[in-house]
Amino acid sequence: MEPTPFAERVLDLVERIPPGLVMTYGDIAEYLGEGGPRQVGRVMSHWGGGVPWWRVVRASGLPVQGHEAECLVMWRDEGTPLRGQRADMRQARWDGTTL
Repeated sequence: MEPTPFAERVLDLVERIPPGLVMTYGDIAEYLGEGGPRQVGRVMSHWGGGVPWWRVVRASGLPVQGHEAECLVMWRDEGTPLRGQRADMRQARWDGTTL
């Protein structure tokens, strides 16, 4: 199944998240001005394997459920600011415009 136009926009944005930074599912929907966190999550679950999926987190900063260990390795490699086992959202959140 081919990605929808919305999915293509989500994936394009995820590819642009700089190393060491993250966006929430809701941040992505808000930035795009369409969909919501669940729709972004659906896109990521179907087509997100080819983009830096570990840079997309839940609102709490927690990594993708079921991929926590791999996500933490990627975050540490990229220097993502952490608070324990989650991204430090005050320091790591990307607004889609800076950098």
